[in-house]
Amino acid sequence: MPAPASKRRIPVSQLGMTDPHQLFDDTSSAQSRGYGAQRGPSGLGYPTASASPQAAFLADPVSNMAMAYGSSLAAQGKELVDKNIDRFIPVTKLKYYFAVDTLYVGKKLGLLFFPYLHQDWEVQYQQDTPVAPRFDVNAPDLYIPAMAFITYVLVAGLALGTQDRFSPDLLGLQASSALAWLTVEVLAILLSLYLVTVNTDLTTIDLVAFLGYKYVGMIGGVLMGLLFGKVGYYLVLGWSCVSIFVFMIRTLRLKILAEAAAEGVPVRGARNQLRMYLTMAVAAAQPLLMYWLTFHLVR
Repeated sequence: MPAPASKRRIPVSQLGMTDPHQLFDDTSSAQSRGYGAQRGPSGLGYPTASASPQAAFLADPVSNMAMAYGSSLAAQGKELVDKNIDRFIPVTKLKYYFAVDTLYVGKKLGLLFFPYLHQDWEVQYQQDTPVAPRFDVNAPDLYIPAMAFITYVLVAGLALGTQDRFSPDLLGLQASSALAWLTVEVLAILLSLYLVTVNTDLTTIDLVAFLGYKYVGMIGGVLMGLLFGKVGYYLVLGWSCVSIFVFMIRTLRLKILAEAAAEGVPVRGARNQLRMYLTMAVAAAQPLLMYWLTFHLVR
C-alpha cells in the first residue's frame, strides 16, 4: 500500500493574513480600496497596498499651497459679497424691524384700530439706539405690514372669487398696483422731505413700515364687505380710515415736527408750517388709497 500523503501546513505568512484567527483580510483601508486594485502575487485575490490618487494629491506640497490659496480667495470673496449686500440691502437693520412677538402684534393691532386711547407716542431709546419693537409698541416694524400686504392680496382673491371674477392676471394686477402705490408714496415723501430740508431720523424703512399699516384696515373693510355687504364695508373702512389718519398724525409729527423744535425753528415759521402741511398730506393720503384699492372688491 502506498504511504498516506502527509498533511502539509501552510504558513500564515503565505496566506497574506496577519492574524491566524482572521478568516478574511481587512480590505477597508484607503490603500486597498476599490475593485480595480491590482491582485497580489499569491494568486488568492487579495489586493496589494497602493497609494490612492487623493492621498498622492494631498501629499504634494504644490497642491497644499494651491488649496490654501483657493481657501483664501473664497474667504475674501465671501467678505466682499457680505459688504456689498449690507450696503445695498441692510440685512442688520431689517432684523431689527422683524424683532416682534405675539404680545407686540396684539398691542400694535389694537393701536392701529384705537389710537385715540394711546397717550405716550415717544419711541424708547437705549444708549442712543431705539429698542426692539417687541419692547416698545411705538416702534415701527415690518412684520405687520408684510403680513398685512400678503393677507390683503389673499382677501382680494377671495372677494374676486365670490363674484366669479377671479383670474391670476387680475390678482397679480391687484398686488402690483398696491406695491406701485406704496413705492410712489415713499418716493414722494422722500422728495418732499428733501425739498423742505427736514433733518429727521425717519428712514426709508420707517416710511415703508408706517405706510404699510393701512393694509390692516383695508383687510377689515373688505372682510366686512363680504359678510355684510356695502354697509359693513363702509362702516369698518370709515373707522379704519379715521384711525390710520390719527395714527399717522401722532406718529409722524414726532419724527418731523419734533426735529424742527429741536432746531429752534419758530412754531409759526414758514418752514415749520410746510412740515406741518407735509405731515397732514401724508396722513390724508392713507384713507384715499385705502378706498381706492378696495372699493372695487365689494359689490
